[in-house]
Amino acid sequence: MANILLAEDDESLRRFLVAALERAGHAVTAYGNGAEAFDCLKLIRFDLLLSDIVMPGLDGIELAKRAAEVQPGLKVMFITGFAAVALHPASEAPKHAKVLSKPFHLRDLVQEVDRLMAA
Repeated sequence: MANILLAEDDESLRRFLVAALERAGHAVTAYGNGAEAFDCLKLIRFDLLLSDIVMPGLDGIELAKRAAEVQPGLKVMFITGFAAVALHPASEAPKHAKVLSKPFHLRDLVQEVDRLMAA
């Protein structure tokens, strides 16, 4: 079981992701924006940051960079419809981050999270 911090601005998608990950046995704390997720990250230790990239305010890449300063070694997975943005060197996304492109099946998300946590 992993303790996961989820940052996703789409409320319905966020609810589906939380339900799928909790069914798989993970603990999930979810926020609708990067700023609130970062505030939580400063207080609670997480195993995985699961974040959308494109969000208003603090985007997922900036959230991941700040998270690495607060919790070195935190695993990062981006869920995005803009995978090319995350993978572009100029994005400054963490090099170790996993990217899962939208749309994806919830089963695929759970499998990728499990794989990442086992690594």
